[in-house]
Amino acid sequence: MEGTLFSSEGALLFIIFLIVAGGLWLQRFKAFKALGPALTVILTGILLSNLKIVPVSSPTYDAISSYCVPLSVSICLLSLDLRQMKKLTKEPILALISAAFSVCLAAFVFGILFAGKIDEGWKVSGMFVGTYTGGSSNLTAIAVGLNAAKTTIASANAADYVVGIPTLLLMFAMPAIYKNSKALKKLWPYEMTAEELLGDGDHEELMASKEWSIQEIAWLLSIGFGTVWVSTQLAGMLFGSDFRSAGRILLITTFSILLAQLPAVRRLRGNFDLGLFVALLFLSTIGFAVDLMQFFGSTFYITLFCLCVILFSSLLHLAITRLLKIRFEYVLLSIVGCISDGPTAALVASSAQWKILINIGLLMGVLAGALGNYAGISVAYAIRAVLGL
Repeated sequence: MEGTLFSSEGALLFIIFLIVAGGLWLQRFKAFKALGPALTVILTGILLSNLKIVPVSSPTYDAISSYCVPLSVSICLLSLDLRQMKKLTKEPILALISAAFSVCLAAFVFGILFAGKIDEGWKVSGMFVGTYTGGSSNLTAIAVGLNAAKTTIASANAADYVVGIPTLLLMFAMPAIYKNSKALKKLWPYEMTAEELLGDGDHEELMASKEWSIQEIAWLLSIGFGTVWVSTQLAGMLFGSDFRSAGRILLITTFSILLAQLPAVRRLRGNFDLGLFVALLFLSTIGFAVDLMQFFGSTFYITLFCLCVILFSSLLHLAITRLLKIRFEYVLLSIVGCISDGPTAALVASSAQWKILINIGLLMGVLAGALGNYAGISVAYAIRAVLGL
């Protein structure tokens, strides 16, 4: 840690929290909103460490890594109400299954092809399954579960940005493109009517002000830390050292979903925002660990791998859903819910004036995120077994 401007625990904690606060504040500007808070804090961390303002490694970073990711996974899942699955008809469920299956198959096939060209390629495969069945938070959770190197995590996040952001922008534009394209409507003649999309007009405003109390935050943190502690203890008893970290993430996911079925837990507000904040603390330390020369040398193949996964999984998903005659709106929301998250899928529905589908989009994304940890870790270990790593 010699040769850096700041290295004490107190200074590093101040800088980490300042990076996260600044990254969230910068989301009011278009350029940084396009980057998203996760990549914003990672890039800030890279800049500070390569300018020798902070060290590339520290026990402070290790402590944050140990707690923040599993805590974030637990807190984000505490609002998942499985009873709301009854709101999903056959079409959105089939669309969601098709999207998740397509991502897993594409990541498995291309994971085998790219594993020899990428450091920790089998782990990157699982991380991409995670990010495309629930968003960046799943990528991070699976990376930690697989004990991926920090440089690998940063490279995967960068590749996800390069490929994922243009894809997501296209998804936001698709409702208008489809509406005004006779060719697309001829190719995909299945859609909901304007009356169906409007519903009864009684829908909660998506971007309304959020309110929660400090007591709710205290309970969320308590439940999250308790879940992480119990899962860690059980993972130590149930799994060998080779699978312990991955098993811990799966146990945290499972226990958090079970706890969320308790009405008192599910009613706690602020879980998505608090979970994001905790995850960003960890991602800032990811940036600190990145050496730019090594980073750029390893990013090309990961970006190409990411492009293959998202392109071929999307084509397969479209072929399956077209064969099943699933309506366009459900297909689009299933893609957005997997690539990004539930709130983003709901935002696409809101911006397209699909009022009846706002809550459906949110639920589809949340369910995809819950499945992503299981799917990502399973695909990663399947590739590892096939390649004999």
